[in-house]
Amino acid sequence: MAKTPDFTKTLQDMLANFPVDTSSVQEALKSQSVLGEKLAKVALTAAERSTEISAQWAKDSIARLGELAVVKEEPAEYAKAVTDYASASAEVAAEHMAAFAEVAKKVQMDTVDLMLTAGKDLASDAQKVAEKAARDTQAAVKKAATATTAAK
Repeated sequence: MAKTPDFTKTLQDMLANFPVDTSSVQEALKSQSVLGEKLAKVALTAAERSTEISAQWAKDSIARLGELAVVKEEPAEYAKAVTDYASASAEVAAEHMAAFAEVAKKVQMDTVDLMLTAGKDLASDAQKVAEKAARDTQAAVKKAATATTAAK
């Protein structure tokens, strides 16, 4: 039977001649973490503002319900109170929905800004990594060629 050759040493020598720089991976992870932190801040700020708007809306509604619950002298006053409450509620709803829209708009603008900045940074980092890899590969090829020439 034929014995399968052991290529372990050959592979180890070959990989040793082509060193891998893991700093680019570390930098990518660091950049990703920074982007994640910034996006989390945007989301948390939006959640905080949305909660404030919701709380204010609830306070406004409760205050208006208090006015609605007051005893009236005439039955027509109840109808007027309900109509006034409905009108005020519609007005307040429009104001609060506009506030929510502003929050959503700000989140969208901040997110797009972060993504564009991250894209530019990523492109710049990728270019630097590619240039460094090309230099390292050229140096390894020259080293291997020199070692092959010397061995002859």
